[in-house]
Amino acid sequence: MTATGLGWPSGLPAALDAAIQGSRAADGPFAAARSARLDAREEFPAEACALLDGCGIARAYVPAEFGGAPGGLPELLASLRTVARHDVTVAVAHGKTFLGAVSTWVAGSAEQRRALARRILDEDAVVSWGLTEPGRGSDLLAGRLTATATEAGGRRLDGTKWPVNNATRGELISVLARTSPQGGARGFSLFLVDKNRLAEGSWRPLPKEPTHGIRGADISGIRFDGAEVPAGALTGRVGDGLEIVLKSLQLTRTVCCSLSLGAGEHALRLVHAFAERRALYGTTLLRLPLARRVLGRAAATVALADAASLMAARSAHCLTGEMSVVSALAKAGVPAIVQQTIDELAELLGARGFLTDRHVDGMFQKLERDHRVVAIFDGSTAVNRSALIAQFPLLGRLAHSGAHDAAGLAAAADVSALPALDHGALRLMSRTGCSVVQGLSAAAGRLGGLAAAGAVPQRAHEVAAALAQEVTAVADAVTALGPATRDTPPEAFALARRYELCFAGASATHLLLADPADEARALRLTAALERSLELLRPGHEAPPDAYEPVLTALAEPDASAGAAVTAKELIA
Repeated sequence: MTATGLGWPSGLPAALDAAIQGSRAADGPFAAARSARLDAREEFPAEACALLDGCGIARAYVPAEFGGAPGGLPELLASLRTVARHDVTVAVAHGKTFLGAVSTWVAGSAEQRRALARRILDEDAVVSWGLTEPGRGSDLLAGRLTATATEAGGRRLDGTKWPVNNATRGELISVLARTSPQGGARGFSLFLVDKNRLAEGSWRPLPKEPTHGIRGADISGIRFDGAEVPAGALTGRVGDGLEIVLKSLQLTRTVCCSLSLGAGEHALRLVHAFAERRALYGTTLLRLPLARRVLGRAAATVALADAASLMAARSAHCLTGEMSVVSALAKAGVPAIVQQTIDELAELLGARGFLTDRHVDGMFQKLERDHRVVAIFDGSTAVNRSALIAQFPLLGRLAHSGAHDAAGLAAAADVSALPALDHGALRLMSRTGCSVVQGLSAAAGRLGGLAAAGAVPQRAHEVAAALAQEVTAVADAVTALGPATRDTPPEAFALARRYELCFAGASATHLLLADPADEARALRLTAALERSLELLRPGHEAPPDAYEPVLTALAEPDASAGAAVTAKELIA
């Protein structure tokens, strides 16, 4: 069990955390001062990425059957979270290789998967993902980059992909290209392009784009002009490109939660350490009721985001067919609540949160800028909520009935074991809705029995029961909306946000049921439940002492990923 108390894998993340901690002194690759300088100069964090290479983080990007880490998607999230809690830019820069490779894991042949795994594991190959194009936004069907068949049996690429993370630094790029002039759902295909094997002059990198956050990341583009690739570059079948991308996004959107978790933890600990030392009114800021409430609420929000992210990552293995719903919930919901918390913490930190060199080398303002991009990655919040709204009719019916995949849900909540991820089980639409939410009422009932026996806090049952009522209310409102139309009403997006919060609260409930004997874990998850109800019910406030346990825990050593780190040490 990791110190987060929820059950994230700790093998690779522990090694990463130890190496990063050791590199923070004497202006090492992860030292705050160095991160600040690179950010100001918009320079790529090459030394930090090299350190991650040396730690073997690439193992988390590769399925276990091809030599990767054994912990699947949860281990990948835990690893990138460990990096992001120190520097989101580095996590974004290095983690892109998983995004570039995931289409091959989803639809590539066995030989393509083995070959790519060797490149990543043995050569630290950097892989990028070329989906978007200038002036096209998130509309992948509007893409104009073409892949024209050649006499040799390969394809000729012509067009531009932009903006793309690691488009310049990457050796390989997975490119979505138009293979039918008419386009449409079956008019696009995917090609894994090895830039080193392209003819000279057939491609060129586009300049790095200045960005508000993640300033050092290689956000650039690539232009193909008659670049010929062999037949073996095709991933899946001709015409399957869009479907492969949409299935792959179900995994990458879930992985994005790691960036929010790391940023949220970093922000919380920076502000907590400041509040501990800030003398005010004859005491410290941390002892003032308002400050304690803000910090406690922030700690509970991170716990809530933690629960939602863990259940989403495990659902990829245990409820794979539901990931079209789960990934949209996680990708829209987790960054949103973490950003809200960062904003609230910024108010507590005051002007120091905006200064670049006066307080901890400006780490707070950097993480705040860096984190804002997470809501845009792999489909914006609006895009993900639209994807959820498209499945509202089924979600509403199943929420009312309470029908769910009981075996899959139990496996997702039981953090003691994890089945392999079956990429072939991913579906464009869920047939069973969202078992995490649909199983909440039954879970609340079981919590009632445990609470009566004194095995869990009574308050946990009360809040879980209230959350179950919220699920019913959301289901009623979803049903009243009727079938989805092209002109989606604004209230549908508000309902999507409420459903996201129901998912997060339900995640905390199921995780609590899976291991009620761990008192510290139960207190943390109860605080997460309280926070989900606050967010769902405007005007509702948790009891005055609801967040004290998670706030008190911040002052204790944090063994997250195997390291003993206190709030003071994190900003030293």
